[in-house]
Amino acid sequence: MNADIKTVTVYPTTESELTTPTKPANGSKDDDYDPHQHRDVKKPTTNWQTFAHFLKASIGTGVLAMPSAFSHAGYVNGTILTLIIGLLALYCLHILISCMYILCKRQRVPYVSFSDAMKLGLKQGPPWLRCLAPIAVPFVDGFLAFYHFGICCVYVVFIAESIKQLVDEYLVVWDVRLHMCIIIVPLLLIYSIKNLQLLAPFSSAANLLLAVGFGIILYYIFEDLPPLSERKAFVAITELPTFFGTVLFALEAVGVILAIEENMATPKAYVRPCGIMNIGMGIVLGLYILLGFFGYWKYGDEALGSVTLNIPQSEIPAQVVKIFFAITTWISYALQGYVTAHILWDKYLSKHIRESRRTVFELLFRAMIVLLTFACAIAIPDLSVFLSLVGSFCLSILGLIFPALLQICVQYTEGYGPFRIKLIINVLLLCFGVFGGVVGTYVSILDIIEVYK
Repeated sequence: MNADIKTVTVYPTTESELTTPTKPANGSKDDDYDPHQHRDVKKPTTNWQTFAHFLKASIGTGVLAMPSAFSHAGYVNGTILTLIIGLLALYCLHILISCMYILCKRQRVPYVSFSDAMKLGLKQGPPWLRCLAPIAVPFVDGFLAFYHFGICCVYVVFIAESIKQLVDEYLVVWDVRLHMCIIIVPLLLIYSIKNLQLLAPFSSAANLLLAVGFGIILYYIFEDLPPLSERKAFVAITELPTFFGTVLFALEAVGVILAIEENMATPKAYVRPCGIMNIGMGIVLGLYILLGFFGYWKYGDEALGSVTLNIPQSEIPAQVVKIFFAITTWISYALQGYVTAHILWDKYLSKHIRESRRTVFELLFRAMIVLLTFACAIAIPDLSVFLSLVGSFCLSILGLIFPALLQICVQYTEGYGPFRIKLIINVLLLCFGVFGGVVGTYVSILDIIEVYK
């Protein structure tokens, strides 16, 4: 799940503006205020640019794990459940953006962040939930920061595994952990770039490399497919939690998708029935099911945490793919890690450092993040269990539980529609997110323990 994060406008608001709805001017109704018309975005993106960013945010290294995910579900289960999880994730994104828009109208501000929206929603929700409002901002920020930190850990493993296969073929066979040690310096260098605009040319080149890489991978997958009867249509239910976590990790990119919407020139085009998000998710789901189904058909239970590790090591096109994806993932490390550094440093730590020393301390803080991702990756070098853990733990909360909880709070004063249908749907989403998250995390931790042993 690669992400190209653009610099977006931050709308300064006081604490009182975010907690107390502002009275409409001249006696007008709240409905007369359209937050989209009051956004002041420098260099907003067009619909086509936003569509390209959405695809790039949703299609990345996570898609390479889909054949492995299907091995934990079977080709019938995998296809159906990927479609269901994708549609649930899309629905939750819609209700999240819709609730943020409603809160903007109530507060008469152009934009509120995910964490501020949770705080406002809890304050306006059922009385028994309002006590959670004070911890909403650090709680949401914490999960976002940890999620992107987890992605960086996965990227360290992926880059090292890709390099290892090339070095094993031409030079010497080393443990993957040694390759992780070697890539620390390149990661430190690219992560020290704090200005995302400087990374934009690298990101554009990475898009081209990804397109070529996917073409080569599909060529190997479609070559000499075995009989489909050799693969499982269904598997034991105990394997499904690993599938759930991996697919959720691959599909969801909540923080980035919200940033893309915030930076649009015409935000309404994002959530229309035939808008950017629906069409984009349709393409993403199609690609994920395509690669998962045929990748599992090709490699079966031998599908590894990244399908690039299954294609032949000795052939030149396969080696080119590994180089391409290692480079694009190296670039994506800085983009994904930016979110963690931005939240922790800019929002919580920088205000405690004297201004003259902030640059040096920020570079040291970024270096510490790189070393921590390296330490986590070297401790758990199995890519598939790492993907499942991050997906189950973080994205079940950020992508399913929080949006459902937010709509329950935002709709509290307005009602939940006929037969309280919105409340019923959101309670079911909460149950699904909690169950999938708890079981998926538990199974992933057991898998990690097994790998460690």
